[in-house]
Amino acid sequence: MDTEPSWDFYRSFLTVLRQGSLSAAARELGLTQPTIGRHIDALEQAVGAELFTRSSNGLLPTDMALDLKPYAETLATTADAFLRTASSRRDKVEGTVRISASEVIGIEVLPPIIADLQEAYPGLQVELSASDALEDLMNREADIAVRMTEPQQDVLLARRIGDIPLGFHAHRRYLERHGTPQTMADLTGHRIIGFDRQTAYIRMMRKLYPAVDELAAAFRTSNHLAHLAAIRAGIGIGICQTGLARPNHDLVHILSDEFEMRLGTWVVMHESLRTSPRCRVTFDALVDGLLSYIKSCRGNARLMTR
Repeated sequence: MDTEPSWDFYRSFLTVLRQGSLSAAARELGLTQPTIGRHIDALEQAVGAELFTRSSNGLLPTDMALDLKPYAETLATTADAFLRTASSRRDKVEGTVRISASEVIGIEVLPPIIADLQEAYPGLQVELSASDALEDLMNREADIAVRMTEPQQDVLLARRIGDIPLGFHAHRRYLERHGTPQTMADLTGHRIIGFDRQTAYIRMMRKLYPAVDELAAAFRTSNHLAHLAAIRAGIGIGICQTGLARPNHDLVHILSDEFEMRLGTWVVMHESLRTSPRCRVTFDALVDGLLSYIKSCRGNARLMTR
């Protein structure tokens, strides 16, 4: 490589990889298609290799492009973290903060917390990554994370929130048709909502609760949101956070005396962000909001089992 390519070329290259065409990448970046094309041509000249081939389905990446993809993604992540840091002013709560959380927490629990946070701090912009994949706080893929595993790195500032309770739930409509199980043994006669893939969470659950592992599932999904939706739809009996049943009075917590799981929960950020006003207030808001959520889970469980 004789010359150092512009950073814009890397961004255009990664966007074409993700979108599959020059036109789609141009729309994503707010540029013209010829501009994207010139960026790709210049990058190919710089690396001395073809990066894309044309096909009826759009642009296909070459082996060289696929080899370069993780490095372009690292550049993009670093650039995003750079801009988020630059957007934060030292003495004001403003700028962008990126939060990482599981799909269920990110979609079902955090939005009201974030709404209150942004009402209090109108200059704060929030990016929410709702995914069960862990984002790397050490490399600033996210500023703050809500995690169900205790962080081990010393440079991470972590606050343990407590345990989120989970239990067996079913829709009243399903129970009216098929009856309510009174013991764990009764579950064998019911439609169980289970999992179709082994994840770390599922392996842990099966190890701690072998009785669950022995149940034959009539509906399987490894997506926790789909699992929750199946319970709400009345497909059968499944496991979900007790607090998520609260808004829906038709969801019934069953076998609460025989079965309960608990998910340890932490709010985590890099200690270097401790003095950042935007990160500090967001961290505190997540802690307070999740503490209230866990408290409501416990109260809700007592109410539903009376």
